[in-house]
Amino acid sequence: MAIGLSVHIGLNQVDPAAYDGWSGELNACEQDATDMARLADTAGFDVIDPLLTSAATAERVTSALEAAAGRLAEGDLLFLTYSGHGGQVPDLNHDEPGDRRDETWVLHDRQLVDDELFELFGKFAKGVRIWMLSDSCHSGTVARQLPELLSARELDRRFNTDDPREVAKKIRAMPHPVQSAVYQRDRDFYDRIQKSRSAKDLARIDASVLQISGCQDNQTSSDGIVNGLFTGTLMEVWRGGAFAGSYRGLHREIVKKMPPDQTPNLFQAGAANSAFARQRPFTI
Repeated sequence: MAIGLSVHIGLNQVDPAAYDGWSGELNACEQDATDMARLADTAGFDVIDPLLTSAATAERVTSALEAAAGRLAEGDLLFLTYSGHGGQVPDLNHDEPGDRRDETWVLHDRQLVDDELFELFGKFAKGVRIWMLSDSCHSGTVARQLPELLSARELDRRFNTDDPREVAKKIRAMPHPVQSAVYQRDRDFYDRIQKSRSAKDLARIDASVLQISGCQDNQTSSDGIVNGLFTGTLMEVWRGGAFAGSYRGLHREIVKKMPPDQTPNLFQAGAANSAFARQRPFTI
């Protein structure tokens, strides 16, 4: 009988010493992780204690995923969620031909580069399914443009302010000046991560990965009072389990309820599994 494990990460702030004095304060990320853990528990997953803020270090996230890889076999399911800031570092191993930037999760003590995440996915056995939700964004420059793109009425509805400085505090993207400063300070470390991982190696994932992210790579994800906009909308669509559609259907219904400047993305990676996206979410 297949088993399901779930790992949930949520950061309401980061260690300023690791990010050039920036604390990255957010409101709802811990609650996102807690709510996703609750849904997973109701669905019968074995829920790993959520990694919240100071506990969400690169070492502990890595250890949790390595432990999950050691437990899961063909037919099993990992449900992985991240809620927090997204960042970027320059792509050095040429696995991001589009924007030539590697995306990151902004963990408490350092950024976890997407190359590292996919290398961890490569440790999972053939036939394992990995469903990942990432309520973050990866474009710090877009955050500065957002107040100009939205009407004052829409800004007030979503952020309770039209002040660009306040809007920036409610967007889940590491500010561009912080990204630059952190990368310049820790350049050797982040470059070494990428140079040790080739694009060819990163493509060797035997598990099937399905991700629904909070926005497109050139957009931003909004924080909230209780939940992030993406996570809150997902819960609204899920309706406590009343939703009867597939992963693709869940993504489609979430997109319908989201504003046009934040469009959740669905993509698959790793071993081909056309049936995965047609399965019912939260079903082991």
